Amino acid sequence: MGRERVDATHRSAEQDLPPKGGKINADIEHWDVEDTTFWETVGNRVANRNLWISIPSLAMGFAIWMMWGMITTQMQNLGFPFTIDQLFTLTAIGGLSGATLRIPASFMIRIAGGRNTIFLTTALLMVPALGTGLALMNPHTPFWVFQALALLSGIGGGNFACSMSNISTFFPKAQQGYALGMNAGLGNFGVTTMQVLIPLVMTVGLFGALAGAPMPLQSTSGTLIGRIEAGTDTWIQNAGLIWMVFLLPLACACWFGMNNLRTITPQPSTPASAFGKILGFYGVGIATSVVGVLALGWLNMWIALPITILLTLAALRLLPGHIKPAIQQQFSIFSNKHTWSMTVLYILTFGSFIGFSAALPLSINVIFGNMMDVAADGSLIRVPNPDAPSALTWSWMGAFVGALIRPAGGWISDKVGGSIVTQIISAVMVVASIATGYVMMLAYNATDPNQYFWIFLALFIVMFAASGIGNGSTFRSIGVIFDTQQKGPVLGWSSAIAAYGAFIAPQVIGGQIKAGTPELAMYGFAVFYALCLIVNWWFYLRGNAYVKNP
Repeated sequence: MGRERVDATHRSAEQDLPPKGGKINADIEHWDVEDTTFWETVGNRVANRNLWISIPSLAMGFAIWMMWGMITTQMQNLGFPFTIDQLFTLTAIGGLSGATLRIPASFMIRIAGGRNTIFLTTALLMVPALGTGLALMNPHTPFWVFQALALLSGIGGGNFACSMSNISTFFPKAQQGYALGMNAGLGNFGVTTMQVLIPLVMTVGLFGALAGAPMPLQSTSGTLIGRIEAGTDTWIQNAGLIWMVFLLPLACACWFGMNNLRTITPQPSTPASAFGKILGFYGVGIATSVVGVLALGWLNMWIALPITILLTLAALRLLPGHIKPAIQQQFSIFSNKHTWSMTVLYILTFGSFIGFSAALPLSINVIFGNMMDVAADGSLIRVPNPDAPSALTWSWMGAFVGALIRPAGGWISDKVGGSIVTQIISAVMVVASIATGYVMMLAYNATDPNQYFWIFLALFIVMFAASGIGNGSTFRSIGVIFDTQQKGPVLGWSSAIAAYGAFIAPQVIGGQIKAGTPELAMYGFAVFYALCLIVNWWFYLRGNAYVKNP
């Protein structure tokens, strides 16, 4: 009788899955991954197929979102007619819009379906990719065009929230650390891929006459394999065009290989209707991102960013039709105290990872690109460092280590518990950030800053590694704490707030470097990390914790 019940369960489950030999991308009516028999017989293969299509799509999102840090560096080397402040503004706009777009993206899966959402959000990346390539062909392209493209590149940042929300629904609780760690960890390799690939593809005319003529470097540049001298022909437009090579087949893979889960999205509607909802969500995020960019010109950053977040949430609540009650239902996450505690802890981990990814090239350029010298009157002045390390050569290492180790963080957390892992990496980040600040102070005030470069880089790599492990542990905890209906929106919301690290960290570190006190930025981060130690212990590790070591 027991064997008959297992066979019956197997047959029932397979009846609700896409038939073998049929459309593998059909909607799935029955999905119960906590049922061991269902998972082992049919659920595992479907979940992993969706995961392995999701990973490269997410990687492209990260690459296009974060590409402006590398592009603006080369725009400066090529003599584009923009000030340093304008170039950093482009990076900041991408960071701001990517974080803001994660807020509406958090709710897309429940309303539009996983396959519909991941396909369209991947396809939309072609707009900033192709547009950036075309705009970079002409150094006289107006600045507002680059601003608009940087804003649209935030779509790649927003995609993280819907991607993680989607994958979390395909796997059982026992494998949340693995699934979310693999999706986010390998997806994060998009940052490293971008940092390595963009400098390389700019050295070759990959697309021939279709991509226009090259431009000669006015200042020396670099790649992973070494220094590039001034006067060398450079195809900066390839920094945008190269992503089309990957996005076209990936969009097809999303459409033909992924699934909507009807247990999560009971009424995804027709694809056209679902696409309309997704575009409406992102339209809200784009509009409030524009407001946020304008507000930053009028207000303090710490005031402008909360206004942007609150405005985005308010706009989502005002969306018309049957979307409105679905949004209001998902807003119930904000009444759960664990939403807020896990958001703080995810700022600790992912906020640090993405923030340092954006800030490290700037830190290398400014701290090690100049050195102290004694003027004729005996005073100390900063002068160019002729042997300065190239940010384009070294800045990829931190993000590479952080992304590489993230799946290990999820796997270890599945074994010993997420909160224990989070506590350990928090302590590491407190110590490492203090040490990094001290080394930055020494290098900034040195007549030979190069002697501090290797320990500076090593300490940043330690922080990237700790934040990468913590990315896996915190997402594992979210997957355990929250039920199936809430964990997706919580994953999206916490990742949205943490993503503002891509804007905040460069602003804070850059501001303190400009003031001549780079160490204060890192000491401030250390204070925040210490507070995270307390939050994690209070909620999840003390004797009568709310949830014990999730």
